[in-house]
Amino acid sequence: MHLNITPYYAAVLALLFIILSVRTIKSRREHKVAIGDGGEKSILRASRVHANFSEYVPLTLLLIAMLEIQSYSHWIIHGLCIGFLAARIAHAYGVSQTNENFKFRIFGTATTINIIAICAFLLLAKPFLIGA
Repeated sequence: MHLNITPYYAAVLALLFIILSVRTIKSRREHKVAIGDGGEKSILRASRVHANFSEYVPLTLLLIAMLEIQSYSHWIIHGLCIGFLAARIAHAYGVSQTNENFKFRIFGTATTINIIAICAFLLLAKPFLIGA
């Protein structure tokens, strides 16, 4: 009933969050914009990548941690975490590009939503699974 896996992925995601924060701050400084995007597409993209990350990461990590606390297989936890990390990196990369390749954004979004759905299903199904 310990969290042995999720905290490491949370730490990696926290470092990615810092990188996205610094990119947004740098873009604001470069264009001398304190609040909002000032009509600068680079600031808008950087701030949306950062905001989207902060919208999805906490809930998803919480759901994965709950699965780990419920003693789901470490393979399931690693699989969800690796998939989620890949999704967030792909999404951040895709949306950050001025000439956006939507494949990265679509992969990131679809994978994130699917991981949230899988977590929710597993948490709801736990009482009904064999050996639960």
